[in-house]
Amino acid sequence: MIEFLRFDDAGFDGALQRIVARGEEPPAGVEELVAEIIARVREQGDRALFDYTARFDALQLSAATVEVSAAELDQALASISEKSLACLQLAADRIEAFHRKQKQESWLSTDEPDMLLGQLVRPLDRVGIYVPGGKASYPSSVLMNALPAKVAGVSEIIMVVPMPGGEVNPHVLAAARLAGVDRVFKVGGAQAVAALAFGTESVPRVDKITGPGNIYVATAKKQVFGQVDIDMIAGPSEILVINDGSGDPQHVAADLLSQAEHDELAASILVTTDEAFAVAVKQALAEQLTALPRRDIAARALARYGAIIVAGDLDEAIAFSNRIAPEHLELAVADPFAVLPMIRHAGAIFMGHHTPEAAGDYLAGPNHTLPTGGTARFFSPLGVDDFVKKSSLVSLSRAGLQRVGDAIIHLAELEGLAAHARSVAIRINK
Repeated sequence: MIEFLRFDDAGFDGALQRIVARGEEPPAGVEELVAEIIARVREQGDRALFDYTARFDALQLSAATVEVSAAELDQALASISEKSLACLQLAADRIEAFHRKQKQESWLSTDEPDMLLGQLVRPLDRVGIYVPGGKASYPSSVLMNALPAKVAGVSEIIMVVPMPGGEVNPHVLAAARLAGVDRVFKVGGAQAVAALAFGTESVPRVDKITGPGNIYVATAKKQVFGQVDIDMIAGPSEILVINDGSGDPQHVAADLLSQAEHDELAASILVTTDEAFAVAVKQALAEQLTALPRRDIAARALARYGAIIVAGDLDEAIAFSNRIAPEHLELAVADPFAVLPMIRHAGAIFMGHHTPEAAGDYLAGPNHTLPTGGTARFFSPLGVDDFVKKSSLVSLSRAGLQRVGDAIIHLAELEGLAAHARSVAIRINK
């Protein structure tokens, strides 16, 4: 069901490569189809957008029906249970409070009496968030994408959500209402990404697109990057658990399954220094899998991209984790704070035996939009910084320009840019 490995196994590198390379390249034909969709939506606007929505989502739309009305959003909010509303509100409050701590202000420096330097922080004007739709219910994705934008001060938040056959989970729309989303459109897929990137008669053009989606959505985001900004190219989900033999194998098995049930490309890896613990986790996985509603998906994910690895010591386990740079990293060890300084690369770190990754998915506070596929080496979780832009401020007095002018002129002349040098020299009578 799940592969049992040691670092010195002859086939270890091959097994690892199969896991880390999953989902790197889209299936044949996806790039071409997405490029065609984007080009047509860019050229034809609503006509192409509505045509693709009818073709892929079996939903007939017009300019009058493409947008979810305020009444529909209010109705969705009123239709969910009191418990659902309370839990969504709790999550929203915690996510907003966490992201408020990330907010940066503009600043000025007057360290030098004849110069003023600084940075101007301004929110983006309009952003688009993509949320999976249909029968799926991902209100957490709405909160995680919309609330940082709201905290940043974005003027308008546009949400797109596919509604196959006109169906959408009310919790998704309720979350949009709670998070302060301004407008919601009933479109999805690559055509929705194109509409956000270039604008149509009905859907306004945005400055940035964030949010998860299938391979067509991810490919479309990649292709429109440059026309608009995007959060990241998200790949299949992954979890890596480091364990020192302490804790409950049942808990670790449950956490590995929490990722495996996402989809068949999800990767669930345990690295433990205790072989008996490894055996117990493997047994617990088999037992818990039988009770999962999504057991077929989880079983295939574990068989293809799951691994239980026995390490010689914690140092070896940590070195492996840093090599992988996992999206989700659980430190299921007796003293996670002792291990933390050695962790260099991870999207989110869950510390201790009572901190399941699911807590971060829903309402701990930090964002669950995380770098995947090893990109935690250079990407960060989605946050307030993703919804602002920064401008440098420079103001020199005449005395300030006199003081540094010779150096500017010299450096400009080194690069052969005489007009640059002259623009300084003409001001300081050189």
